[in-house]
Amino acid sequence: MGPSGCGKTTLLRILAGLETATSGQMRIAQRNPDKPLNSMVFQDQSIFPWMSVRKNISFGLECRGVDRKTTRAVADRYIEMVGLGKFADAYPFQLSGGMKQRVSVARAFANDPEILLMDEPFAALDEQNKLLLQEELLRIWEGSNKTVVFITHSIDEALVLADRVIVMTAHPGTFKEEVEIDLPRPRRIAELRQDPHFNQLFAQVWEILKDEVAKAKEREGYSFHRRERSALDDESHMVM
Repeated sequence: MGPSGCGKTTLLRILAGLETATSGQMRIAQRNPDKPLNSMVFQDQSIFPWMSVRKNISFGLECRGVDRKTTRAVADRYIEMVGLGKFADAYPFQLSGGMKQRVSVARAFANDPEILLMDEPFAALDEQNKLLLQEELLRIWEGSNKTVVFITHSIDEALVLADRVIVMTAHPGTFKEEVEIDLPRPRRIAELRQDPHFNQLFAQVWEILKDEVAKAKEREGYSFHRRERSALDDESHMVM
């Protein structure tokens, strides 16, 4: 987590090998060289419009040369896991936004990477679809326990999904603080929001983050007056 412009997406793209760091080092311990190191789920819908749901989910496996029978079986398993069994042969123009993101998540998991990189994958969705996909991601993750690096602007979403929240400073983004999310698993969103400890963690993360948000706004040319800073303080008491 971090304010807009602090470098969250750039960091994720460096981890994915899509950009090269200008300085410093990145080290990832790959356990199984026979598996892809990572798969990425983008904020914008990134499935191929000329491919069916099944072909989209099969894409990574086919690129790796996995045999057709195995590819079909894996794709169909994840199609069922994300609730798209009736749409296996449908094309993206026939799907809603939430369904397209389900395909993106299924495609990433189906490729069986060691690390899953997710760049605000649910940010553009309405609240109902966002909640459904958060539950879907938790359910699939519980069956694989993969390492996931997830970018979000939502403290609520971070607390629901994460084991650790890393807060970055305003630009230029650096590590500020880590918060361990010790909420029990498996997690159910409706139950979590009634847990007083959830609200305590929300306030703790916002307390770390709010000064960085204010700094980012000031650098964009905004003037934060006392009343505006007070509004930021008030947000720490809200449940999203």
